[in-house]
Amino acid sequence: MRSYHLSHSGAGLSGLTVREHDVPTPGPGQALVAVRATSLSFRELMVLDGTYVLPVKPDVVPLSDGAGEVVATGPDTGSVRVGDRVAATLFPSWQDGPFAVEHVAQRGGSLDGMLTEYALIDADSLVTVPAHLTYEEAATLPCVAVTAWNALTGDGAGVRPGDTVVVQGSGGVSLFALLFAKALGARVIATTGGTAKAARLRELGADAVVDYAADPDWAGAVRSLTGGRGADRVVDVAGLLHESVRAIALAGTIACVGFTGRTAPPLDPHALFASGATLRSVAVGSRAQFTDMNALIEAHGLRPVVDRVFSFDEAVDAYRHYAGGTAFGKVVISHS
Repeated sequence: MRSYHLSHSGAGLSGLTVREHDVPTPGPGQALVAVRATSLSFRELMVLDGTYVLPVKPDVVPLSDGAGEVVATGPDTGSVRVGDRVAATLFPSWQDGPFAVEHVAQRGGSLDGMLTEYALIDADSLVTVPAHLTYEEAATLPCVAVTAWNALTGDGAGVRPGDTVVVQGSGGVSLFALLFAKALGARVIATTGGTAKAARLRELGADAVVDYAADPDWAGAVRSLTGGRGADRVVDVAGLLHESVRAIALAGTIACVGFTGRTAPPLDPHALFASGATLRSVAVGSRAQFTDMNALIEAHGLRPVVDRVFSFDEAVDAYRHYAGGTAFGKVVISHS
């Protein structure tokens, strides 16, 4: 079998190498997964350039996201069987409930990831993937899809029919949040830069699109589109919290998923207090949330948006394409 390894976080693409290994044998509680596909997210660029916020071990097998087939099991793996189509959770020990310090071990960081032909994985960190999805589609779920689901539902109240949800841009989290919010009965306002992306977001179901290239005051546009009320929920993937506060309705929820720049304008505590908004920091989600999300995907026949599929031998090219910033949807690596 072959695996990619990253010499150390911050090594960049020159630090990626391919090695051959013996196929491992699963022990108690473990499953051997033949990995059929993996996918890239912004997290992987941070691992590559040394800016990821959690520990990354030397010589790690990269990529948190992957899906495949169980081909062998050890003793005491009653939750999975040979032949199951599965994906692995990003935080293997986070089964349910709130995130805690004991859950920080993560695949493709402090633990080996999925850019390998075979992966030895604890069975209780695997989930069955929706039957209608290809392996390439299922490989897009563990990081950004679960993050989007948590952003929409993880606060207890969750998105309700008739709510207005704002999603930013056309990255993985935002596209999944658009699909999920529509399935949950919400009205979705998407922001993007450029008419071509705006058209594609409308095709995916966005009820309104604000083109910030033409109208930089997207928060003001959200206010106008909601009759001055504001959105019930903003999924903020860019770190534009000062603008998200302007766009949020009284007592709404802002899910802070990440950021795109090194710095951001300061958040005015007076404006945040006046908004009555709840500000949540969201980092992926638990296995239970992954399972709930898959149930929605299956019930509604949802399909992830895939930009391009590369072969296992073209993994470095996949990284380059994703880092170029032109992808609309997920960049996938097929291991077939």
